[in-house]
Amino acid sequence: MARAVGVDIGGTKMLAVALDDHGEVVASGKVPTPLDAEVLLRDLVLLVANVAGAGVQTLGVGVPGMVDSAGVLRRSPHLPGLEEVSLQKELSARLHGVGVRVANDASCAGWAEHTRGAASGADDMVMVTLGTGIGGGIVAAGRLVEGANGYAGEIGHMVVDPHGPPCPCGRQGCWERFASGSGLGRLGREWAIAGRAPAVVALAGGDPEAVRGEHVTVAAAAGDGPAQDLMAELAWWLALGLGNLANALDPALIVIGGGLVRAGAVLMEPARRAFVEMVEGHNTRPGLMLEAAALGEQAGAIGAALLGCS
Repeated sequence: MARAVGVDIGGTKMLAVALDDHGEVVASGKVPTPLDAEVLLRDLVLLVANVAGAGVQTLGVGVPGMVDSAGVLRRSPHLPGLEEVSLQKELSARLHGVGVRVANDASCAGWAEHTRGAASGADDMVMVTLGTGIGGGIVAAGRLVEGANGYAGEIGHMVVDPHGPPCPCGRQGCWERFASGSGLGRLGREWAIAGRAPAVVALAGGDPEAVRGEHVTVAAAAGDGPAQDLMAELAWWLALGLGNLANALDPALIVIGGGLVRAGAVLMEPARRAFVEMVEGHNTRPGLMLEAAALGEQAGAIGAALLGCS
């Protein structure tokens, strides 16, 4: 019987997992993410029932954005329809007798990687999720860092260039504008319009304005030189933020997750090289590494389930 369920609410889909008493995934499922809050709550409850059936004792939910300690989503550029919704309260009312906890999705993913994934055994680690934006989860001395208001980990909105491109959060030059999947698409279009990435343009059907991050990663993986140079530029921006995090938090390990990490060596190798130059006294930090996440797309849901039953 599955007693703990976790749900990762993304911009396009909700993914749920059910864990057994040993913390192993015994069932999973996914459905599209509705834009309307009431419909989302209804579909989430149905998803939990479909994945776990009766006997659920705890539910953890990860959601992108600033989630306060009461489980209210205060700010979410990627899910504005859920802003100011008390997800924890609303779900508790619909799931009588089930303990509910709502947290930031990247914090959930970080807890999963710390507990069962690439950072298992590392009491001080940082999780960086590279998707449409950038999310973060911080574990210090073996405990998840949530901050005074529950907002810790909003690392994608560190400003790395105050004169940079506008961000959905309303500011300019946030780190995620340069080092995320959407940031890669923006860089790719800039290179394409300038005539610097012909193979990438060809993958986009010949239209420079249609270039997306996927076109760049495919061309780079196939060995196209300009696309690999473009990935190296992205990797430099990624390493800039990672170096700042390492300097501020002194983790033993930084885990990189999210869809963009599937680019593999064409991203991770130049990022590791640039990272060494970004970290103060790198040679005095034994073992500090960048590692790819181990739990894949289920990390956020697994972490949510584990936090829900903690």
